[in-house]
Amino acid sequence: MKTSQRFFHQLLMLYRPFENRLVLLLGEHKLQRAQWTILYYLSNFGAATLVELSNYQAVEKPTITRTVHQLKDLGYIEQVPSQDKREKKIQLSDLGQKVYNEVRVSIDQFEGDILKGVSESEQLDAIRIMSEIRNNLIK
Repeated sequence: MKTSQRFFHQLLMLYRPFENRLVLLLGEHKLQRAQWTILYYLSNFGAATLVELSNYQAVEKPTITRTVHQLKDLGYIEQVPSQDKREKKIQLSDLGQKVYNEVRVSIDQFEGDILKGVSESEQLDAIRIMSEIRNNLIK
């Protein structure tokens, strides 16, 4: 088997168990995966438009719109004024930031547990590699 085949096989073997456990963990906080991704983006990158969020997640804008409405209903995000009246920017509300910080503690523990035995240097190498592959995919 070629190295590239083994690489992508391992990636697929990692993805599903990781995603399943993450969904369970988020469920304990009454969050869905798509909601968490938006909270993550807004907490780490600041206010964003729906187009920016859909590009980040590589999903259609209507998908993001539904999730954003759910988060607004929960009080986790709020709309902020934008220079262009046609574009809607959203940001985390105070409650949303509080929820993000609480969930982040659980996720940090989960990620720390599953990264045992993997050095920071190895993690940085993997991040670089995954980023390069993603860039090649979206060219």
